[in-house]
Amino acid sequence: MAIKLTRKVFVNPCFLSYNCSRFLVRLSSDHDTRFFLSKIFGGLQESGVVCRHLSFSPATSLERLSWEGSSHTVLLTKLENALKDLKLDEAWETFNDFIRLYGFPNHLLVSRFITQLSYSSSPCSLQKAYDLVMMVLKEKSYHLQPDILVKLALSLSRAQMPIPSSTILRLMLEKGMLPPINVLQLLFLHMVKTEVGACIASNLLIQICDNYVQFCSGKSPCANLLKPDTVIFNLVLDACVRFGSPLKGQQIIELMSQTGVVADGHSIIIIAQIHEINGQRDELKKFKDHVAPLPVAFVSHYRQFYECLLSLHFKFDDIDAAAELLLDMNRSRGSHPMDDPGKDSQKPRFVPIGSQNLRNGLKIQIMPELIHKDSALKEEGKSDLVLFRDKKLLPSNRALSKLINGYKRHGKMDELSKFLLGLKKELYSSGESSVICDVIDACISLGWVEIAHDILDDMESSGDSLDSSAYMALLTAYYKRNMSREANVLLKQVRKAGLVINLANNIVLSKNVPSNVGRSPLSIKEASSIYQPSLSKCLVEEVSDAEKAVSHIIYELNSSIYFFSKAKMMGDALNIYRRMQEMKIQPTEHTFMYLVCGYSSLEMYRDITILWGDMKRIMETGSLTLSSDLYEFFLLNFLRGGYFERVMEAIGYMNKCNMYVDKWMYKSEYLKIHKNLYRSLKASKARTEAQGKRLEHVKAFKKWAGIN
Repeated sequence: MAIKLTRKVFVNPCFLSYNCSRFLVRLSSDHDTRFFLSKIFGGLQESGVVCRHLSFSPATSLERLSWEGSSHTVLLTKLENALKDLKLDEAWETFNDFIRLYGFPNHLLVSRFITQLSYSSSPCSLQKAYDLVMMVLKEKSYHLQPDILVKLALSLSRAQMPIPSSTILRLMLEKGMLPPINVLQLLFLHMVKTEVGACIASNLLIQICDNYVQFCSGKSPCANLLKPDTVIFNLVLDACVRFGSPLKGQQIIELMSQTGVVADGHSIIIIAQIHEINGQRDELKKFKDHVAPLPVAFVSHYRQFYECLLSLHFKFDDIDAAAELLLDMNRSRGSHPMDDPGKDSQKPRFVPIGSQNLRNGLKIQIMPELIHKDSALKEEGKSDLVLFRDKKLLPSNRALSKLINGYKRHGKMDELSKFLLGLKKELYSSGESSVICDVIDACISLGWVEIAHDILDDMESSGDSLDSSAYMALLTAYYKRNMSREANVLLKQVRKAGLVINLANNIVLSKNVPSNVGRSPLSIKEASSIYQPSLSKCLVEEVSDAEKAVSHIIYELNSSIYFFSKAKMMGDALNIYRRMQEMKIQPTEHTFMYLVCGYSSLEMYRDITILWGDMKRIMETGSLTLSSDLYEFFLLNFLRGGYFERVMEAIGYMNKCNMYVDKWMYKSEYLKIHKNLYRSLKASKARTEAQGKRLEHVKAFKKWAGIN
């Protein structure tokens, strides 16, 4: 048999070319036969006979490649069968064997393989699909269809693999293309479910907006294909709130204005939350005139808006504004007709960002009536200050306790009485609410009996009668404190008002009431309003928390710095910052963010390095903790200004705090600005010591970012 085979091979080389694989398959179990064939192949090589379909790579291990896998046709058949039977692991091994021997197969087979890997729910298979795409993209002659990349990006996003998913989207964006808007919404929807994904999604949205603005400035017809919509902005803004990135959220809001995307009802609520966290009361107040006139149908939706605005009034210690807002929340709604929230008939209105007097200031378009019922966003949020009940917005006990304590600190108890009267008139029908009695009882529980009596007097003088329980509670408190003179004054008021107060034993109040009151204080306490303990508890907590709260002065100063930074009046902004230092008021993260934004808009990068030094000194004391948002913004500006030592410093801080660092973003920024920096300069040829050190920092950054 061996002799016949030898003759056939030497006589007809073409026979070997087309049929050697069949012999190899049949004889591969016989060690001697394989050895004999290897001698034949060696002889053929020496004699110049070429076997086109049997090519051995010197780097290929014979133990890894089976004899069946060494043929072009056999490998292709095996790969196609594995794909047909959905044996992805086997297909992956066969594919790698084929690449080592012959390079990439035809693009249709590669696309089919990527697609099948993309449909897998296994993260391992999805990672292989991503790796394969990266390999294919390095081949200049290969071109992958956009729909294949979109399918893979969506699968990666669903599997909570935001880094490779965003990389594919960014590669598509570099080529000036993006998935259809409905698919892009799904990608962002899955991406923002995790903190790292939210960080990447926000950076990706910024990159998309930058490209869109650039295309628009060049009047490119492709610009509209890159424009994100309101849903995508809402998803990213909501993630900024959930994962504590309000500074990044502020940047996204401004991009919404620059791209001309209209903010709907969901956007306004999220924007309100971001402004509340950032302490930007003046910014949020601009939306009130557009929200307040909305009809009753929108009251429930905009409860969170009033929650945020009221919280800011308290942070700024503006008690009068807080009281006015609580009274005004329901005033102007009854006169407006019932509109259909699903109709998009009204034109967008414009709300300025920063000062309204800025010549080139930004303006965001809003449509507060536009609320999508099928939105993926959940209308959640804290309900500490404003409640929705019976189609009305009502102050919570927490809000009332803040008002009571605020008016007491300011010595304006008469204003508190006016507020309580207005609250009863605006929100409650006669005899429906015991809110005034609850306030009196809460004051009594803290020992503020004089304040409670003042409120009683104000109610009487206004002609508003109170429940007898309020008088009974105050009378009991007087006798418990041995304040007989004040008790006698109150008794006269009770007789003058013609009130009858029943005790637990139904004893009618008379001249002998002092002794009876002293014997049954527990019964009086049990007869109190059920809302009293909650309000009393809130007031106790508020008095305690007020001592630890951040001073309203810091909010005022930060607001001024924000105003001047937006107006690019950095001299005035810096003066306020220096005044803070003189007043021994510690700057906050927002202080530095507003200053950096102002300097960045003027490309004053050296001044940003000075701020970085100030900030580091405060951080060393342990009294200031920074978010990844601010580190990221410092890092970007250091990169733009060419301060690579500071760049590596910022990266070091982020790594130390276990923060995610989006390498792609910084790599893209470097290639956009410093692509040819020190490209041919060696450290030994540096002119100065400073240049040599800078070169080393540039090399360190390029190594970190993966720039060859």
